[in-house]
Amino acid sequence: MSRKLTMIQAITDAMDQKLQQDPRIILMGEDIGVNGGVFRATDGLIEKYGENRVVDTPLAESGIIGSAIGLALNGMIPVVEIQFLAFIYPGFEQLVSHASRIRYRTRGQFEVPLVIRTPYGAGIRGPELHSESVETFFAHTPGLKVVAPSNPFDAKGLLISAIEDPDPILFLEPTKLYRAFKDEVPEDMYHVPIGKAKVIQTGSDITIFAWGSMLRETSQAVKWIEKDTGWSCEVVDLRTLYPLDRDTIIESVKKTGRAVIIHEAHKTAGLGAEIISTINDEALIYLKAPVKRITGFDIPVPSFTVEDDYLPTVGRIKKGIIDTVTF
Repeated sequence: MSRKLTMIQAITDAMDQKLQQDPRIILMGEDIGVNGGVFRATDGLIEKYGENRVVDTPLAESGIIGSAIGLALNGMIPVVEIQFLAFIYPGFEQLVSHASRIRYRTRGQFEVPLVIRTPYGAGIRGPELHSESVETFFAHTPGLKVVAPSNPFDAKGLLISAIEDPDPILFLEPTKLYRAFKDEVPEDMYHVPIGKAKVIQTGSDITIFAWGSMLRETSQAVKWIEKDTGWSCEVVDLRTLYPLDRDTIIESVKKTGRAVIIHEAHKTAGLGAEIISTINDEALIYLKAPVKRITGFDIPVPSFTVEDDYLPTVGRIKKGIIDTVTF
């Protein structure tokens, strides 16, 4: 059985079912209890599970993540909510210096089963620190997995997989998609594998790589391109940003010979650069054109009056596809 849910509802459903199944799981974060979280992802859970399992924390990201690491080392499975990705900076040191290194540092004697949930990305008319897409900071950190769903079905399945994973995971939730649309989501628990990209549609002329909220703009651009030109586009949702599914990336580019990468993060040192390097390392001789990136700009996310001009638009994506195919 399934029902149509928004992404935020699918995320709540995943946490609800895991809380019911496993008494080791504890939710932590600012305003997640009585208020149900800034985006209401934990709405109603404190009434079901009590304040000892849905914990309202002080406004101290370093303390929240540090406490969660200690809990994880002692048999608990913390699921932490950071209100916005850019609010994580005070806890950055805890995450990259400690959580991500403990398995290596102890030669496998200790695990840190910790999930950090956080909204990210622009498009909601928020200030810049509420709208950043800085996934590359964390994708550069060995020992830390980074996940970014693009739809309600994947959000539930990936979050369940993340909670059951023995390693720390940064779970990026595209704020713009929280209530943007509904998708069929099974009532029962299920898993979407971490580390595996999904081919949204197959094609033969060009591959478009995207993740998070950029899948919607990409899909709109592809529909226009295929209708207007007859070209066949392959669309790949990376879903996991670290570790990348390099096999799917290479197999797709070998087939189509062209690639465009869409991400809303800043261009310089963005994840698109790593994808291009992977393609150059393993599929260069198959390329018929240079790989193109359609990204955000190398500036802070601007005020909401010009926010739409910062994000990759359908028009910019269409132009990138056309320039690559006609190179």
